[in-house]
Amino acid sequence: MRTCGVEIKGSEAVISLLSLDDGLFQILDCRARKVMLEGGTGSESLKRFQFTFAKLMADYKIEKVVIRERPTKGKFAGGAPGFKIEAAIQLIDDLDVELISATKIKESLKKNPLQISLSEAGLKVFQEGAFNTAYAFLMMQMYPSLAAEETPAVSLKSEKAEPVESEQTADKPLKEKKKQKDKTPSPWG
Repeated sequence: MRTCGVEIKGSEAVISLLSLDDGLFQILDCRARKVMLEGGTGSESLKRFQFTFAKLMADYKIEKVVIRERPTKGKFAGGAPGFKIEAAIQLIDDLDVELISATKIKESLKKNPLQISLSEAGLKVFQEGAFNTAYAFLMMQMYPSLAAEETPAVSLKSEKAEPVESEQTADKPLKEKKKQKDKTPSPWG
């Protein structure tokens, strides 16, 4: 399966092409290492970006594009141009696009670490995120148990909450209420 890993940084999409055939990984040479969104975020520049990216994927016969998901809030939140790039890629006709979270990428890399360095593979340092995204996705395809959430489901026993009495309507002294409270069964068993 020919896969393109994408990491969006600012107004550029860093890419890395990787294929998996019969359990063997191959890093594909590509004429571009990143695709830029030039000329702002207007509709014409987005259409140019989308056309360029689609042409690149068609030329290399990419079957799957995997984008490293970025947080929408917090310190590492993505900016508006990045989300427009992500949407432009997702809206390309005849292109299978999937988002993968950074957590799943880390879990996959932890279980299946890389055996070579990026420099040995002929990749630039700035392509590491894109390569790891493609590699993690392909490992999840080889070993489907990696893609499943391994966090066990937690079921909580719930009971109906009782209204709390205010101090003005309380008829019983505080000590009696405390004794009654201690006798109530705990919802945690």
